[in-house]
Amino acid sequence: MAAQGPFDVIVHKLSDVMVEAAHDCQSQQLLANFQEYMAAHPLTVLLDPLPAMGRLLDRFTSYRIMSHLQHSMADDRICSPPYLELSAGEPGEIRDAVARHQLSFPLICKTRVAHGSNSHEMALIFSVAGLSDVRPPCVLQSFVSHGAVLHKVFVVGQAHFTVERPSLKNFPSGPCDRKTIFFNSREVSKPESCSNLTALDEEVAPPTPPSDAVLGAMVAELRTELGMALFGVDVIVDNKTQRLTIIDINIFPGYEGVNQFFSALLSHIETLLGATGGESCEARDSPE
Repeated sequence: MAAQGPFDVIVHKLSDVMVEAAHDCQSQQLLANFQEYMAAHPLTVLLDPLPAMGRLLDRFTSYRIMSHLQHSMADDRICSPPYLELSAGEPGEIRDAVARHQLSFPLICKTRVAHGSNSHEMALIFSVAGLSDVRPPCVLQSFVSHGAVLHKVFVVGQAHFTVERPSLKNFPSGPCDRKTIFFNSREVSKPESCSNLTALDEEVAPPTPPSDAVLGAMVAELRTELGMALFGVDVIVDNKTQRLTIIDINIFPGYEGVNQFFSALLSHIETLLGATGGESCEARDSPE
């Protein structure tokens, strides 16, 4: 990197490398080289800092952030579903933990690792018997019926954009004898999805769109909490309560459907460089 620099700003998507570094020597070395370069060039702006991104690679951590957000905002219009962290456990232990935490069926089961292809593999569990399909480490999250509409909030610096996507259809609350449904969340929620999991079984009024004021307040709080400029938030509107419900936070999402992404990113970079006094990277990196 030193031969290519110096740089004013580095916009990166090293999240895949960060995940792979847990078991791959080449990824470990690449990450170490990058961190060494950044340590030697502390004035280079990094979008986004690796430690901040690392927190969102772990759903245990990101769900704690979501839960903390609900309490720190003290806004009845925003919530996150009850959830349970499972590091390990036999089916009996998992059943007992679900009962202790008073989680309601159906449950969404998500991998602990929140990035990479496997992170999109999920399960919808309908009963205690279905808990035998749980494979820790993972998160169990109470399912909230939301009219099969997902609102993906894309954040770029001080700006945010909301795009509607298909989502899981409504399911009755409470346990039933239905078998576990395994699905890929990316396939279910892609713009052109025509999955039977997104087709409502009955005609219902479309959910009320989330208030942009509430979304703005949520984004502002998360921006401060995360220390990041490029992230996404998956939110739904609870059919029963109409509350905005946060179900996931994503590192540097794809921004699909956000036509203003590049202009917003450029505007954010210009703001960052203006805050540094507008010095060129050559001037900043030149010896005094």
